[in-house]
Amino acid sequence: MAVPRTDLLLMVFAAPHRNEHVMSALRLATAVLERGASLQIWTCGDATGLTWAGHGESKPRNITDWERDYPSTAALAAGLLADHPGRLHWYVCRACSDDRGVADQIPQVRRKSPFRFVDHVRAADKTLSLGVC
Repeated sequence: MAVPRTDLLLMVFAAPHRNEHVMSALRLATAVLERGASLQIWTCGDATGLTWAGHGESKPRNITDWERDYPSTAALAAGLLADHPGRLHWYVCRACSDDRGVADQIPQVRRKSPFRFVDHVRAADKTLSLGVC
């Protein structure tokens, strides 16, 4: 299957909760999509856990704010994908997700071989990388 042509390929190699790279990626993705551009997100390394189906809809409850429900990163990604059909495409590196035990991804996300990564770079007008693998 051919990779759809997009305005931007956002590569996320950052581990969740280690720094602000993941939240920056989600904010950037939202801004790009709100401006009408098309976007691919490719996660590799620990970032493949962002869309792991095992997260469910919500983060674990915060004991200091028990009544507040915070969406999981998988729910945030699913929401972005639902809000921007045909303009947002989310991929995870198959090798990295297998290695980290997060092969079960939310249905909207496609797992791809790392050997296909170059196809994604070629299909994007611009690329941006956040984090290191």
